[in-house]
Order: sequence, then structure tokens, then C-alpha cells
Amino acid sequence: MKDTQMTNAKISTKGVQVHYADTHAIKDVSVEIADKTVTAFIGPSGCGKSTFLRCINRMNDTIDSCRVTGDIRIEGEDIYDVKVDPVQLRAKVGMVFQKPNPFPKSIYDNVAYGPKIHGLARNKAELDEIVEKSLRKAALWNEAKDRLLSPGTGLSGGQQQRLCIARAIATAPEILLMDEPCSALDPIATAQVEELIDELQKSFSVVIVTHSMQQAARVSQKTAFFHLGNLVEYGDTDKIFTNPEDPRTESYISGRIG
Repeated sequence: MKDTQMTNAKISTKGVQVHYADTHAIKDVSVEIADKTVTAFIGPSGCGKSTFLRCINRMNDTIDSCRVTGDIRIEGEDIYDVKVDPVQLRAKVGMVFQKPNPFPKSIYDNVAYGPKIHGLARNKAELDEIVEKSLRKAALWNEAKDRLLSPGTGLSGGQQQRLCIARAIATAPEILLMDEPCSALDPIATAQVEELIDELQKSFSVVIVTHSMQQAARVSQKTAFFHLGNLVEYGDTDKIFTNPEDPRTESYISGRIG
């Protein structure tokens, strides 16, 4: 694989290896991810794409048997340095999961939770402003503004996922990780979230794991193809889908492996 050095990298990784007990899940992955870009991770189930995504906000720290080695930096800072507080890191690197998982609280409290624990608002007025701004950014304000005190769990699946996106961006992160954010949604809700991703990349570096190649082609500018724990190929989405360099990428995209 060619070297993917970039001067404006938001996230850069070198030689990342991940082991779960005896399983070698990620093998020597080096990649540079640009700011204000949507980068898609694609590949067959179990190829390591979600595991690698979780390295970027140290979610793998929560799994006892998991060991991460190598170098992962955000704007040059080593995120696995002992001085780095994973809680603070996760405020800077928001995450949206596969299944919408709003807290069993009101819509307002779901969004206000992060800013409250990180002390981002000095008073109720500032908190109100963050909540409104986040819901607007997540294209949910018009549907939610009259029911802010209703439970978040009362929203439809697509709205719940947009609420989780609002919650993730409320702490003003720089990076937004999305692990198959549309796999539990119907086509209409999926289209709304995809439209939203397009909007979010103006403010964030967005990294999305998706099992849908069509989705990767629609939403991303860069695509990384993983296979059996290896990063096989990484480059401009158009090129990966129309003229890949590696025969394994070609086989996956044409449906021969997967």
C-alpha cells in the first residue's frame, strides 16, 4: 500500500495493532485522516473496521482483553499518552453507535448531559443555547422544540439517531465517529442521516463505518477498505470504487468477497 502521508491530517496512525486476548484483530494499520472530510471504513463483517474506529476515542479501553499498540495522534497529540484523560478525549471525539441509544431522560437532558459534565455552560441560558444549536445542527430542532421535556425514547428510530448525533456534537467535538449509524433505520430515516452527515462535515472530521458500499459512495470523500484486519487500500472514494489498485478491493466492490 502506498504511503498516505498528508500535511493537514486531523488523525494520524502508525503501525496500529489490536489484540483481543489471542485474536489479532488489527494488523499494522497506518492512515492519515483529513479534517472536515467524511472518511468511510468499508469491508466485510469482522474485518476490523469498527475495532479500528474505536481506537480513535479509546473505546477499546473498556474491554479488559483488548490491547492496542502503535501510534495514534490527533493533531499531533498522542491520545494513548498517560497524561490524556479518556473522558476529555471522548468529549473531543464524539461517537454515534449502530443502534440509537438515547438516555432514559428528556430530549433536553440527553443533549445537555455532556455540556453539563464538562462544564461547558455557565448558566441555564448558555445550556439552552447549546441544546438548541446542537438540535438544529442535527436537523431535529423543528420536530423536537415543542417536546424538549418529553423522553428521548419516545421519538421514532430516525429521530432517536439524530438525537444521539445532537448529543455527540453538544460537547463541541472536533471529530465525529459513526459506527454503522443507519443500519437500524428505514430508508427515509437513512436518507435524512446521510443528508445530515453531508452538513456535519463542514464543522467536523467525520469517520463512518458502513456495511453499505452505496452509502460510502454517497457520503464520503475518502474510503478505507479493510480485510481480515489489514488496511488494504485507502484513497479518494471515487477512485476506490471505480479504479481500485488492489485486487482484493476490486473483488469486494464487485461482490465476489464479503
